[in-house]
Parts: sequence; structure tokens; C-alpha cells
Amino acid sequence: MKVDIWSDVRCPFCYIGKRKFETALAQFEGKDEVEVEWHSFELDPNAETLPNVPAAEYLANRYGRPVEWAEEMQAGVTQTAAEVGLVFNLDRSVVANSFDAHRLIQLAKTEGLGDQIEEALFLAHFTNARDISDHDTLIEIGLSVGLEQLSIAAMLRGTDFTDEVRHDEQTAQQIGVKGVPFFVFDQKLAVSGAQAPETFLGAMRQAAQA
Repeated sequence: MKVDIWSDVRCPFCYIGKRKFETALAQFEGKDEVEVEWHSFELDPNAETLPNVPAAEYLANRYGRPVEWAEEMQAGVTQTAAEVGLVFNLDRSVVANSFDAHRLIQLAKTEGLGDQIEEALFLAHFTNARDISDHDTLIEIGLSVGLEQLSIAAMLRGTDFTDEVRHDEQTAQQIGVKGVPFFVFDQKLAVSGAQAPETFLGAMRQAAQA
């Protein structure tokens, strides 16, 4: 079975959804035959990297709401993450553009390291409050999953994997993806959002029988 997942490493529910999907996958009878492919989706392609702006302030300004509203929302997301074993430090997270991180993901996919790089980038952004647009940080993250420094540095200096990112985003638009995470099971069944593990498990079983 092939599972295609559209995601943005700036999206907290994408990390939460990854954990819930993994819980379901561990229970799936055909788990050893499942191939997972991660696809790029930028929630805000025009997002600026603003390392000196608190994430709550950024959210409040973006949605025209009070900072208290943003802080309350962050607290709720942090609690939801904790329920699946994730530690979020959203109060320290760095507002950053994710485009180069997506190019790094595309590079990692060519080495069969797509899942590992997704996990490492999520961890860096949400738990360790790293700047996922910073090239030195991206090199460090890439090295941690087994990519070669020269390959990462060369990619970041140029425009490699831009087309792959854009292709993923165009495909998402064509199939009607409005938000992420978005899961497609064997091109037969789609699930949107960080659903309960039972929902993912049911989708896999249904797709396997179709």
C-alpha cells in the first residue's frame, strides 16, 4: 500500500497527525508492505522569517486577534501534542519560512530518508525552537539523518528541488487539498486532518480491501 502525505513542517497538527498515523500503522495487519511518501505543502509560501517576533504575536497579528487568544490557542495545541507524546515549546518557536526545509525534504527523499527528515524538522521546529529557514541549521538537521554535508550545502546554495516542491503543491491543488495534514491511501481514499488513530486504521483497512 502507498500512503501519500501532504504536510508543512510549520504545521503543528501535521506533527500530531504523524504520530497518530504511526500509532495506526503499528496496528495495521499489512504494515510491512506500506510505503509512505511525504509531499510538500506550504501553509504560507510568502511567510517571512521573523526570529525576533514571538510566535503568539505573529499569529495574533496575522489573524487580527489579541495576543491572549494566540497564547490560549498555543496552550491548547501543546496539550493536544502532549496527549500523543510530543513536547511542544510554542512559546519559544521561531517564525520561519519553510521553503528551504521542503527542498531539504525532497533531497532526503532521494536517499530514502523522507520520514526521518520530516521527524527531525518537526522536532527542531516545535520542540527545540530552531530556525528551520537557517541554512546552517538545515545542514545540521540533514546530517543528523544521514545526508552528506556537501549535498545539502550545494542544494541550499542553488535552486535544486524547487521544481519538486512546486510539483507537490500543484498536485495538492489539483486533488483539492485545502489544508494539511492530508493523507491519501493507495489513491483510493483520503483523510484530512490529524484524525484519531482508529480513523487512519480504518482507512488503511478499507483501502486494502478496495
